[in-house]
Amino acid sequence: MKLDYKKTFYVGLAFFIITIFWQTYDSIITKILIDKFGLNQTWSGVVMALDNVLALFMLPLFGALSDRTNHKKGRRTPYVIVGTVVAAFAFIGLSFVDNIQTNKIEQTTIIEKYEVVVDSEADVKLSVAFWNGLINEMKTERDLALVNNEVTEAMYNRWESGVYDQMQLIINGRTTGNLTAVDLSFMDGYYHSYLSDLAWQVTAASPLNFIVFIGVLFIALVAMSVFRSPAVSLMPDVTMKPLRSKANAIINLMGAAAGVTSLVLLTAFGLGGRSYVNYTMAFVGVGVIMLIILVIFLWKVNEPKMVEERVQDDLKFGLSEADDDVHDMHDLPKDKKLSLYLILISVFLWFMGYNAVMTKVSDYAPKILQLPSFTLPLLVANVTAIIAFIPIGILSTKFGRRKTILAGIILLTLCFGSVFFLTKDTGWIMFIVFGLTGIGWATINVNSYPMVVELAKGSNVGKYTGYYYTFSMAAQILTPILSGFLMDTIHQKALFPYATFFVAIAFVTMFFTKHGDSKAEKKSILESFDVDMD
Repeated sequence: MKLDYKKTFYVGLAFFIITIFWQTYDSIITKILIDKFGLNQTWSGVVMALDNVLALFMLPLFGALSDRTNHKKGRRTPYVIVGTVVAAFAFIGLSFVDNIQTNKIEQTTIIEKYEVVVDSEADVKLSVAFWNGLINEMKTERDLALVNNEVTEAMYNRWESGVYDQMQLIINGRTTGNLTAVDLSFMDGYYHSYLSDLAWQVTAASPLNFIVFIGVLFIALVAMSVFRSPAVSLMPDVTMKPLRSKANAIINLMGAAAGVTSLVLLTAFGLGGRSYVNYTMAFVGVGVIMLIILVIFLWKVNEPKMVEERVQDDLKFGLSEADDDVHDMHDLPKDKKLSLYLILISVFLWFMGYNAVMTKVSDYAPKILQLPSFTLPLLVANVTAIIAFIPIGILSTKFGRRKTILAGIILLTLCFGSVFFLTKDTGWIMFIVFGLTGIGWATINVNSYPMVVELAKGSNVGKYTGYYYTFSMAAQILTPILSGFLMDTIHQKALFPYATFFVAIAFVTMFFTKHGDSKAEKKSILESFDVDMD
């Protein structure tokens, strides 16, 4: 009994397609919505939550439909073909809409106003006189816009109380002197909110392009939802049960490689920093890569043949697909049921913190910390997570899943909590922090899903997997909206205290968990990568 690594690699190309899309989507769509269309943090969060809303009902729907599909190319492959082609072309189509909106922005003074702050020398930006001049210009422009009915009185009042008054509080009547680095990070945040208001003014005056953007984006999200479950289901279809752990490790490593590929692409084309760049290379590049990978997938993956080979192998080795003992969570003993609830609540809490950061960091890092590229910290986090899988697997075996997760939560809490104190001068520390963040998140991810399914029996693994995804997706639906609302209401710097709070609370729920650890067993190095990578 031996895993066919080459076959598993080719089957995993479908997961590569999925991951490169989502990494790119998370990295640039938030920036486009906020900077070019002028959505605030809350409404951009609503859009970013849309894919998880779709996933809640479309993933099980198309997973079940593919189970009943009888096509000459197999049960899963037709969905991979249709979903990839539609999503890739929709993603490429977004580049045209993005270009139109960028051209509209270029016809205004927004980019000029943006460059005044971004390109000014550091000592100039710390000057109180510099900001007094900008505040006066903002007030004059907003007053004129109100008089000309370009903004409503409600919009003007929100700007005045949420931006103008807050900046005045920081300046505090001074006409000379310098701001502190902390003051500057707050001033930058408020000023970028003003620029976003200007972009929304452009969108509101001619909303058709925004409507088209959301429409095309929705098509891409639906297409991705169509084939995600079938694509993930393909590996167990063609792999014997005893070998699925190693096979899943291969596929998850390919997903990690896809995430790194996306971030390298964005970095190479200089799309990881400035707000009003043209994202054509990102949309077209990723769309073309998806189509190329699909061609290779279809060339190398003959699903019906591979399934038949797996059936024959099952017969050869006497493996049975019969269901084992079946039970629901309500049939668990009280102590185990309580542990399951606590684990699932923990999953919800740390996804509330982590996903908020991953959704908003592309907007936060360039504006608040003025990092040249938001992709580089994310790239560091991805790489350190991959490196950490093997030692984490060893530590989990030695100390147990629960204790290892608690250590990961502490590390993640310290990482997120420390970012609040970073400024432009200390922004470089973000690379170290995100390197440790990758380790902390990997520590949690390696062990959390296995703790859930450890409480399942036999064929109930799928049901308990459903519990896990229900709680994680519920968090990913809620957190972009809630974190965005707090960032709009307080300041963008509220992001990391928000994330810190939820991750820290997860320590409490996980601390009282008593079940879900397994007996120590020897794992191969490859099996250390057998984790959920979402």
